Amino acid sequence: MSVSLSPHIATYIAISNGADDAPLAECFTADARVLDEGQTHQGIAAIRAWLRGTRSQFEYHVAPTDVSRDGDKMVITTTVTGDFPGSPVQLFHHIKLSDERIHSLEITP
Repeated sequence: MSVSLSPHIATYIAISNGADDAPLAECFTADARVLDEGQTHQGIAAIRAWLRGTRSQFEYHVAPTDVSRDGDKMVITTTVTGDFPGSPVQLFHHIKLSDERIHSLEITP
């Protein structure tokens, strides 16, 4: 299924899938916060380290399957497949935007 995503979110998904992370600061606000697996990653450097750390542990692919709104949040449903235990999994990316860039991202099962 093809899902239409804004350019900044599409770039974040591409980076999640192993693309060059140089444009990460274009996707996220400077003070952005990511909450994943009970850990909070605040700011571009911490978010970059989180993404790189995850990519170094597992090979995986994030495929968006649906986009919806929940109040002021955008919720992107994804199927994540890879060489991690329990693959594939369905994850939800709860995103708040600021000036079209990601200000907060919470990833939940």
